[in-house]
Amino acid sequence: MKLEPTGGGGIRLGGLFRFSASRPGEESTIEDQFQIAIEVPRVFPRDIPVVFETGGRIPRLPEFHVNSDGSLCLGSPVRLLAIVAGSPSILSFVDRTLVPFLFAVSKSVTSGRSFPFGELPHGASGALADYQAMFGLTTAPQAKQALWALSLKKRVANKRPCPCGCGLRLGRCRVRLKLNPLRNAASRAWFAREAKKL
Repeated sequence: MKLEPTGGGGIRLGGLFRFSASRPGEESTIEDQFQIAIEVPRVFPRDIPVVFETGGRIPRLPEFHVNSDGSLCLGSPVRLLAIVAGSPSILSFVDRTLVPFLFAVSKSVTSGRSFPFGELPHGASGALADYQAMFGLTTAPQAKQALWALSLKKRVANKRPCPCGCGLRLGRCRVRLKLNPLRNAASRAWFAREAKKL
């Protein structure tokens, strides 16, 4: 893959991406290749890369987890942010998100079956379902409130009622332990933008 600058100050990696992967518990290995473009934002790792399949092999359909702008839906934005924050390198991002995605696509396209991993719904409903799991919450509105809490200063958010509905302030509830590690991963404005999309 080759490296080229982008207009926004980030970089773009593009070209043929080859991979070899297997599913845990299975002996067979899939080796495949896709034409890929990865747009890395200027503020990486405080924002997540956007990935496109440029060779036309992946159908531009929601069931193949392709967004309306043609980018690949590798996971919910906050989940991807957490992955990047945990290991802030492009190589780690590719290994932990893109390779499993392409493995699933390759297996799905060749077998004619659905994705081999459990799937979330596409779009906002899937993101909210993932946030419920990440934050230990039970409803989509609670997950959205938790995202808004991340868009506030910590001391302000901690004085507000916890999104889980327990009756405690966020600063006294266990949910804060799920949110606090994400606070330094991105700006409050980033979380506000994500909350507005839901």
